[in-house]
Amino acid sequence: MSFAERPSRRLLLAQALAGSALGFGAGYSPFAFAQGTIAPATPTCHDGDAPTKPDIEGPYFKLHSPLRTQLAESNTRGQLYRLEGFVLTRTCEPVPSAILDLWHADERGAYDEEGFRYRGHLFTDKTGRYRFDTIMPGLYPGRTRHYHFKVAAPFGRVLTTQLYFPNEPRNATDDYYSPKLLMRIAKGSPATTARFDFILDII
Repeated sequence: MSFAERPSRRLLLAQALAGSALGFGAGYSPFAFAQGTIAPATPTCHDGDAPTKPDIEGPYFKLHSPLRTQLAESNTRGQLYRLEGFVLTRTCEPVPSAILDLWHADERGAYDEEGFRYRGHLFTDKTGRYRFDTIMPGLYPGRTRHYHFKVAAPFGRVLTTQLYFPNEPRNATDDYYSPKLLMRIAKGSPATTARFDFILDII
């Protein structure tokens, strides 16, 4: 079988997980969305893939975010979003126990600088999978909608980047936006799901 015909390790991983209860929630299929929609994958991973593109940290990062996967406030008026995917090496191997630190604006476009609203971190499971439940961030002057992330393998270098929403009008005018950092979106109820697989600079 040629390289072009060989299924990617990411596809094999997805197929293996689809029928299992591995991950953050027992019985939760990692590619199952609300109302039975199937999660679209990020571009197929091949051995030697380029690592995920870094992006600016911005002025609102805070150390010591809480360890949690649920960031959405109980009284939020924001659109619920589930962020999920895998952390992989450049050879498409999963990275277990990688840390992901997420922070973003609330539904009004404001960052919490006093506490830790819409801030949190987690560690990937043994398959390299992660999942956060949060909201779509609001807009604020000069930027398009985005999530901030810091991602690192155990004892590895930290990747600082941002993830973006497709079809946002402000994408075209945001100096930091990159199509390489677009999430794949599957709308559902009550939560929409956004998928992105991080590739770290590890061979």
